[in-house]
Amino acid sequence: MTDTFSPVATDNDDARTASVPQQPAEGELRPYTAILLASFGGPEGQDHVIPFLRNVTRGKGIPDERLEEVATHYRANDGVSPINQQNRDLIAALETELAGREIDLPIYWGNRNWDPYFADAFKQLAADGHQDVLVLVTSAYAGYSSNDQYLEDFERTLAETGLKGQLNLVKVRQFFYDKAFTRPNEEFLAAGVQDVRSQLAGAGRPDGKIKVLFVTHSIPTAVAQRQGPARIKELFGTDVYTAQHQAIADYLMGAVAEAEGIDYQVVFQSRSGSPETPWLEPDINDQIEEDAAAGYAGVVVMPFGFISDHMEVIWDLDTEAKETAQEQGLAFHRAPTVGTHPEFISGLVDIMGEYIAGEGGQPLASGEQTVPGDWSDLTTEGGWDTPL
Repeated sequence: MTDTFSPVATDNDDARTASVPQQPAEGELRPYTAILLASFGGPEGQDHVIPFLRNVTRGKGIPDERLEEVATHYRANDGVSPINQQNRDLIAALETELAGREIDLPIYWGNRNWDPYFADAFKQLAADGHQDVLVLVTSAYAGYSSNDQYLEDFERTLAETGLKGQLNLVKVRQFFYDKAFTRPNEEFLAAGVQDVRSQLAGAGRPDGKIKVLFVTHSIPTAVAQRQGPARIKELFGTDVYTAQHQAIADYLMGAVAEAEGIDYQVVFQSRSGSPETPWLEPDINDQIEEDAAAGYAGVVVMPFGFISDHMEVIWDLDTEAKETAQEQGLAFHRAPTVGTHPEFISGLVDIMGEYIAGEGGQPLASGEQTVPGDWSDLTTEGGWDTPL
């Protein structure tokens, strides 16, 4: 039996299988003059690591000695997080796509935790004469750190820089359910299944059982349980953060012929903080061990919680999860993240086009919902937050 989420049937099942995307709120369709790529940031040298981690843990009172314990991942990579270069590559790819469509919008870049900071980006936007700015955040899902925290960052930074009322920021919707995100992941899933089958055939185990592990960042259980809207909890029978991931996992397994009949599961990685604080489970390493004991011969790891191969992907999956699989004698394949995949880039510009008014005030483009569900109020009142 496929290891997947299966909600209890209700009279509201049509709402779970309907296709209702988020739409720009009133006033958000306008002729923008610039785009801001908003991201997490990361160190780019050994001297940056501890100051960066101080920024990440700001207000939590964590001493440098403890921060050094978690700096191991960055130290092993010469103190460099891949995320900044990946964002540069993403910006370059988006600029090329925009130019190809003759959309004349410059892209600026700001980070929450490292240079270039939001304050510097906002000041530069204002100095260059921009007022209406479309913001693309480097996260596909709705959650506190991927939506609310950015909105809080923007409000605080506008106040601190004295630019409130001068810069009008509109954040682009979530895109986990859009073709921009699903099409590349369909390709990655098919290739991953084929690779694990090839590994098993080469090892003399052509009939070995395969499992797909869809992995995302864990969050504290209490935080997940607070997320609305309540109707999604009722429809899916789980917290909204998990429901978003389960919905796309279900879609991908149904859309990829190579994955037919294969078991799959949403799992989590990168928990932190006090071990007494419950976080969403199971952890991917624990699940790999359980799967090996249950007779699986190989795993396809889909890091669909992320859009690029940043440090947590490289360390938690390419190092720790891979080692766990090897210790258990399992074939292992870690799929890519969407990165600068051409369909991802083209799809992101389509989504941004929903907000950009062209001739006659009509949107320049439109995304395409592929994952079923009514996701229209994920970030409206009753969801994580309300738009700026």
